[in-house]
Amino acid sequence: MALGDILLVAVGGIVGASGLLLTQIMCRSMNRSLGSVIFGGSAHPAASPAATASLVRNPLSQASESGAAAQEEPIRPEGQHCETLCEDSASGGTADTPVPADAPAWLEKAQSVIIVPGYGMAISQAQEKVKLLLDTLQAAGKQVRFAIHPVAGRMPGHMNVLLAEVDIPYDLLCEMEDINRDFPSTDLAIVIGANDVINPAANTAQGTPIYGMPILNVSQAKRVIICNYDKKPGYAGVDNPLYEEGQHVLLLLGDAKDSLDVLLSNK
Repeated sequence: MALGDILLVAVGGIVGASGLLLTQIMCRSMNRSLGSVIFGGSAHPAASPAATASLVRNPLSQASESGAAAQEEPIRPEGQHCETLCEDSASGGTADTPVPADAPAWLEKAQSVIIVPGYGMAISQAQEKVKLLLDTLQAAGKQVRFAIHPVAGRMPGHMNVLLAEVDIPYDLLCEMEDINRDFPSTDLAIVIGANDVINPAANTAQGTPIYGMPILNVSQAKRVIICNYDKKPGYAGVDNPLYEEGQHVLLLLGDAKDSLDVLLSNK
């Protein structure tokens, strides 16, 4: 408008309207309002009894339904157990120093790796560390791909843009429909700042905003490393059962850059 060029004004209006339409589609997919996505903030819906029951019950557990089996300590072979942040027994919180005891072994043994980026990666601006992790894994002869959820981030294509900024090849970026079937045969999934888009509760927690939303089947991978800031729910306000799984999930809580440094130093 400042240049007085009608063509530029028209093209700019079309681009802006297209972006708004795509964002609105994303909002509908996540059962969120456009305003809540643009201006941030987490939803905190009141969970229905059915939702609460489904969240308490770990969908990943393979234990028996009986009380004795439910209380039995799972067998954790060497190199296959979960390590999280050191628990502070006095406060029930977590300490600052991560203890990824199994991370080196998991990274070393994994031949197929899927990296799942999310909004936490964008907040931390950790895409350069992600590229370094990619280069390190590929140099070790491992197959590495990226699983891109269509609503990860603030708008459609957000993750693609951030990863393209650091020259991650586009052919390594796989859409959800194309890569979901590969998680069960994947040795290791590395989640970087994603929550709602990998939350198994979307399949079971009726009455919550994400119920019925297609997710990335990260929980089906043989092993999972989750690099998230904390264990709090994502924007949808729904607890993620993956944070409580203790047999094949390793949690690195804190800033994504710091967590990636831990992985790279262990590698």
